[in-house]
Amino acid sequence: MRKIATASVIGTTVEWYDLFIFATASALVFNKVFFPEVSPAVGTILSFLTFASAYLARIVGAVLFGHFGDRLGRKSMLLVSLLTMGAATFAIGLIPDAGTIGLAAPFILLTLRVIQGLALGGEWGGAVLMTVEHAPREQRGWYGSLVQVGVPAGTLIANLAFLLISAFASEEALVSWGWRVPFLASSILVAVGIYIRLNIEETPSFQQVKEKGAKAKLPFVVLMRDYWKQVLLAAVATLSTGSTFTLLVASGVSYGTSELGHSNDLMLWAVLVACLVALVAIPVFGRLSDRYGRRRIISLGILGEAVFAIPFFLLLDTGSAVAVFVAYAVMMLAFCANYGPIATFLAELFGSKVRYSGLSVAYMFSGLLGSAITPAVTVALLEATGRSSSIAWYACGAAVASLVALSLLTRYHGTDLDPAGDDEAAPVAEAAR
Repeated sequence: MRKIATASVIGTTVEWYDLFIFATASALVFNKVFFPEVSPAVGTILSFLTFASAYLARIVGAVLFGHFGDRLGRKSMLLVSLLTMGAATFAIGLIPDAGTIGLAAPFILLTLRVIQGLALGGEWGGAVLMTVEHAPREQRGWYGSLVQVGVPAGTLIANLAFLLISAFASEEALVSWGWRVPFLASSILVAVGIYIRLNIEETPSFQQVKEKGAKAKLPFVVLMRDYWKQVLLAAVATLSTGSTFTLLVASGVSYGTSELGHSNDLMLWAVLVACLVALVAIPVFGRLSDRYGRRRIISLGILGEAVFAIPFFLLLDTGSAVAVFVAYAVMMLAFCANYGPIATFLAELFGSKVRYSGLSVAYMFSGLLGSAITPAVTVALLEATGRSSSIAWYACGAAVASLVALSLLTRYHGTDLDPAGDDEAAPVAEAAR
């Protein structure tokens, strides 16, 4: 289990690192490198639109990798997704700028970004299943939460990479060549992840399905036929994780710097400290979910996100650096209670024939509902009202929607990943949870 957990954590960290260095580069340099003929504001918007394109690609990737993950196995898809992400990220670091090849540069960037999204759509679900389906039942929440550590870890490393480059390179050097270094360096992390994943075994759940000759011919069709309610409800139940994390690492940073005048360094360090909190807190809440139940811990986290949304912005508005760090740390704790157990909770919703597809599609759909639209919605709300409280109420609304969906999912939730009966039937309700 230690080897399996390590392989999953490193793999997901690499994937999220690749995703977040693109986001950082979009904010810092891509408008100058790939969109130099337009104004800085328009260039930044185009950069972020390119960044957002991955969210649609992630759903396609979830369906594609989910199909083959349920047909061919979890391990093979994990290797393919990691290689695909690594190749696309490395290639981004080699793209000539617009001054060299003209309009071809942003189109190549968009194409590689879509490939990144496809890879991530398959990576997360496979990594979760590799740990959850191997884990002892009484430790499933703990091991599933370790995969979730990849998000703060990838964010942390991505921010540190650009901090180091910015510290040793001038602004001109950063735009010219410095931004390429974090993309090219990802190949080292990918190589480590591939090496470790080559030495792990296929999961018992998939082996059981394979030995019985019970694999679904078209897993996505079976998923939409027998589990469509679980997919929709799970996407909404997970909505608040995406909206809260995006609020912390994107919308909150933008609000703090552009509206309140906080320095870039202050907001960046607030994100880094919050990610350090998450590295510890996510596994803790995963462990607690094994003891007290997944739904209880997730509900506690969602309630925390809703209750602390308004105080979060009130603390930012004080202008105090200490208040900013407190706001980020507390909100991150609420997020961790929600996010830590959610992977295992989602895995327990689906039968093993379609589990890769179900888990991946539900989670990536939630990203489209939460993470993808949150930056645009928060900017629009702030522009329309001029008050940060409007963003806070949006966060509260996302939390309420997730809490309602979570309560409705209880009737479908079970803890036996490999039931003796018909695997395509909805799992029985989980008693006392």
